[in-house]
Amino acid sequence: MRLKEIIAEIKRLKPAEQHRLKEFFITSLASFYPSEPIFQEINERKNKVGYTCIHCYSKQVVRFGRYIVKVGTKDVERQRYRCKDCRKTFTDVTNTPLYRTHKPEKWIEFIKCMLEGYSLRKSAELIGGVHYVTLFYWRHKVLSALEQMDFNAFSGIVEMDETYFLYSEKGKRNIQDRKPRKRGGSSRFRGISREQICVLVARDRQKATYSGVLGRGRIAKTQLEKAVGSKLSSENTLCTDAWRAFSTYAKSKSMEHYRFKSDGVERVKGIYHIQNVNSYHSRLKNWIQRFNGVATKYLDHYLSWFQFLEIVKHRSDDGSVSKMIVESCLLPINETYHSLRTYEY
Repeated sequence: MRLKEIIAEIKRLKPAEQHRLKEFFITSLASFYPSEPIFQEINERKNKVGYTCIHCYSKQVVRFGRYIVKVGTKDVERQRYRCKDCRKTFTDVTNTPLYRTHKPEKWIEFIKCMLEGYSLRKSAELIGGVHYVTLFYWRHKVLSALEQMDFNAFSGIVEMDETYFLYSEKGKRNIQDRKPRKRGGSSRFRGISREQICVLVARDRQKATYSGVLGRGRIAKTQLEKAVGSKLSSENTLCTDAWRAFSTYAKSKSMEHYRFKSDGVERVKGIYHIQNVNSYHSRLKNWIQRFNGVATKYLDHYLSWFQFLEIVKHRSDDGSVSKMIVESCLLPINETYHSLRTYEY
């Protein structure tokens, strides 16, 4: 049968049958084509200054044959390397979220679902062939890599403020000292208490952002130094609320400091304000509500997830998908299903 005859037969199919045929071609025959350029980019980015052993960081690395990966219905060859010093072998995806993944052709669809903010169950339904529990581990392996994304220093004016999330042991069996809460719940105490988890957000006017969990209860000066001390200097100008820990910290760093009280009477002093960081808080809280409570032990992962979404401006196009996969594979992780399952705060 000629190609023209095949096309003519396809046109005679019902719309539902055409859709099924399209899905067959995407998931079976051509499933490796979208992913291969991404693997090529990972290879180029990781080896741009030469091969480096991921085990001992030696530069004495040589190519050591090729291995076969099953992608859909196709067998794809990829490069293997060996270190002359430690004699260990590795690949471009060793110690990355894609390491030992059995269905690499599903990752592009999964990352699209992450960028769209779909639940694990809905993602599993859309992707097909992967259980939602597996997607949970895929999600956190990616996020544990993105959590390592960093920058050297803030520049110019830096806005800094804290926000609070309720301490959560979501997913844990046999919770001690209190009854389980349904879908987040509320604290037993008014105001800021040990049941509140402090999250610090610091952001300069070039949108370089730090967000991370500091601890339970009110923020302290020592926590600030540990979190962002290496990124701040006396050349920065700090804008915060009126909490005394910020004032003490700014004084210890010899930084110019502008304070804004929570009563909102004075929100702006010339070009100085904390409206950018407060807006970030608002977007973060609205976004995280969809999860109906996040386990505190995974909260840093979700902060990294939202921070990445801010970088790509919450787009789920091909460029954003590629960026998320590539960036997560450039940062080594050793997370396994067991280590993710036994996380503790």
